[in-house]
Amino acid sequence: MQVLWKCPYADGRYVTERAWEDAILGACPFHPEGGCGLERLGSYARVAPAGARVPRWWCPRQRASISLLPSFLAARMTGTLAEVEAVVAAVEEAGSVSAAVDAVHPPEADDAIGLPCALRSIRRRVRAVRAALVAIGTLLAGRFAGVAPTVTAFGAALGLGFGSVLVTLRGLAERHIGALPTPLGLRARGRG
Repeated sequence: MQVLWKCPYADGRYVTERAWEDAILGACPFHPEGGCGLERLGSYARVAPAGARVPRWWCPRQRASISLLPSFLAARMTGTLAEVEAVVAAVEEAGSVSAAVDAVHPPEADDAIGLPCALRSIRRRVRAVRAALVAIGTLLAGRFAGVAPTVTAFGAALGLGFGSVLVTLRGLAERHIGALPTPLGLRARGRG
């Protein structure tokens, strides 16, 4: 199970300060009344940002682990929400995935992944963000009625530039976080 953590640091400082070591899970999400024997389980590494770790706990009564996902990290996807947003914004600006592929995944980069992998990675992010934006537009229809499911349109509706739209939307839709899809929400795998 993942729980959103309103971490006071952004990605660079989160890693340098090793913020996961000081994370506190106030109560077990399965047993908020306590008494389950909740214990710290350590942390697991994220691929990106380099050096980032996510703190974990174990509920012996539920026989399940609980991860505190820092609010700036994408859920069930590599990287930060700002990085995912940058990919989607590049596609929106370029007009298509094919037109944006060289900007997002330059073929001459040291860590080049090749055209098929680049296309798959970009499409996955675009589909996921679009689904999350449609969900937020539906759940918060009073605020986002008529807003197209694009990072550009939601940014304009919020008065924000690129890089902070997805983090802001995650905060606005926090009470629905368990129902939202990747990369904003913490919906369990396999749920519609």
